Amino acid sequence: MRINVRGRNMNITPALQEYVVKRLNRLDKYFNSPIEAQVTLSVIREDHIVEVTISMDGLLLRGEEATLDMYASIDLVVDKLERQIHKYKTKINRKLRQKGIKGLNEKLFPPQEEEEAEPVVVKNKRFVIKPMPLEEAILQMNLLGHDFFVFNNADTEEINVLYRRKDGNYGLIESAE
Repeated sequence: MRINVRGRNMNITPALQEYVVKRLNRLDKYFNSPIEAQVTLSVIREDHIVEVTISMDGLLLRGEEATLDMYASIDLVVDKLERQIHKYKTKINRKLRQKGIKGLNEKLFPPQEEEEAEPVVVKNKRFVIKPMPLEEAILQMNLLGHDFFVFNNADTEEINVLYRRKDGNYGLIESAE
């Protein structure tokens, strides 16, 4: 496994680099071909953030963790990636098993037309969208306890979507003309 470790707003010590390489090499047993991992370590306020991106066979695995201790963040992100890999491998193995069973079934019983179940809309919600400024929309979203809020922006007179970002700030989606 090729591991590229870089720091944002911090210097990477040899001990920290060695720990990252040691922990990520645990994941090597899951891969047949050589893979590449990009690791970014950063410190923002008291949070020690570790971001890992692994690209393999057209699949992208990504994990991010933030704690008060850099070593704990590294451990948590490696555990998260290991769960993702296990989930992916299980999914692939299940598909292969089903394909094998399906192939045997097709030999014994000729296939009949089957309809695949596609995702369907299970809930439809209607509500009146009143014009309001962005600040009021933020207040309304927080009062409702939602992660997003659809509203008619009083300033632009267009429908906007307000959402809460992982970093605690807000994002605004506006239509482009």
